[in-house]
Amino acid sequence: MSKMASQIKVEIIERQTVKPSSPTPHHLRNYELSHFDQNAFQIYLSLLLVYPNADATTNNERCQHLLQSLSKTLTHFYPLAGRIKGDAVIECNDDGAEFAKARVKCTISEILEHPDPELLRRFLAIEHESSESVTGTLLRVQINLFECGGMAIGLSISHKFADTSTLSTFINCWTATAHDESNKLMFPKFGAASLLSPLNLSNSEPPPLQPEEAAEEKCMTRRFVFDASKIAALQSKVASSVVPKPTRVEAVSALIWKCQIEASSRSSPNMLGTSLIRPSLFSHPMNLRKYAVPPLPENLVGNLVDFSIADYSHPGESTSVIDLKDLTAKIKGALEKIKQRCASKVVFDSNKAREKMKEYIDVVKNADIDTYVCSSWCRFPFYEADFGRGKPSWVSYIPVEANNLTVLMDKRDGNGIEAWVNLSQENMALFESNEELLAYASLNPRVTY
Repeated sequence: MSKMASQIKVEIIERQTVKPSSPTPHHLRNYELSHFDQNAFQIYLSLLLVYPNADATTNNERCQHLLQSLSKTLTHFYPLAGRIKGDAVIECNDDGAEFAKARVKCTISEILEHPDPELLRRFLAIEHESSESVTGTLLRVQINLFECGGMAIGLSISHKFADTSTLSTFINCWTATAHDESNKLMFPKFGAASLLSPLNLSNSEPPPLQPEEAAEEKCMTRRFVFDASKIAALQSKVASSVVPKPTRVEAVSALIWKCQIEASSRSSPNMLGTSLIRPSLFSHPMNLRKYAVPPLPENLVGNLVDFSIADYSHPGESTSVIDLKDLTAKIKGALEKIKQRCASKVVFDSNKAREKMKEYIDVVKNADIDTYVCSSWCRFPFYEADFGRGKPSWVSYIPVEANNLTVLMDKRDGNGIEAWVNLSQENMALFESNEELLAYASLNPRVTY
């Protein structure tokens, strides 16, 4: 445990079950999972919403308001109060979600000085990798109360039910309910299973979050912050005739991938001590809602994500040949392939989805290829999450301990990006000292708001 995480005490002072304020009708008892839900990783998706200092005497009132509004929200998101039964159904039995309160022995400014991933994980009601995400409570909320009167809400939602877009829809629904603004309430839309019919997975293995070799290796997590001006300069640098206007995410992803390739290659030199390029794949989970033809509703619940895969393989060549513009073009090309698959509806074919998942699992298991996943949580309106006492001063993804996983989050200004990067200890030592990376990103600076 890090020094900061061990010094700060996080004490659970209350834990209770929250049930929907109205019982779920019998005809909605069984919620069918889609084949994308079935193939989702067996983890919790987690988010931390940090709210500025307030009058600590009102915290009990604030917690009660959050509890009551969550109960009302669960009448709309009724599967989250249920339990997964078998591999294709959530039994919507109103068993409830978990609601915990914790007292944190520090101020919010202390945790924002240099955010510590180990400490942030303690603001959640459960570990990401817990099997409870499949066998138990699907939604867990922990309200963390700080000495300064500030508050941080830790959300954990089963990945078997939700992707990042669904998490965003849930938060929007909860905040609108907390404000009693029924006119602004975006009700969740169910029925993804009718589009993505479930599969018989009785003889199938769940997709691994990472290769077995990587799981055995100690993983390190670092936060890198790209300010808007640096991203603009990077976008200009990686632009080409193939990708004349790279997005923020494409530009940042290309730089991260380049530095990952260099770190891995340098940590595994050949017999002559020369750093030669190791083959690698770079994968982006893509929200299919906006790329389907016609587009799917933004509030359609479930996992509607497919993985783009860009590959880079120049065996026998030095890392000095790696071209950022080339990597950007490869990333862009892989994203365009998914868009074409969406337009042709191939991506929604259950049998083809199963085949692609098997191919993906085989690739991830190949020890001769480095596989990197970069998930963008940018452009989701998490910074609009106002439960009645103002918007959050900081919103953070809470890192899963999975090797070679990167998650991108917006800064509060909506233009900068925070990147949480996981690598092995050896690779991270090389990655975090990469001069090209540090020309555009700051290593774990204080959160400004």
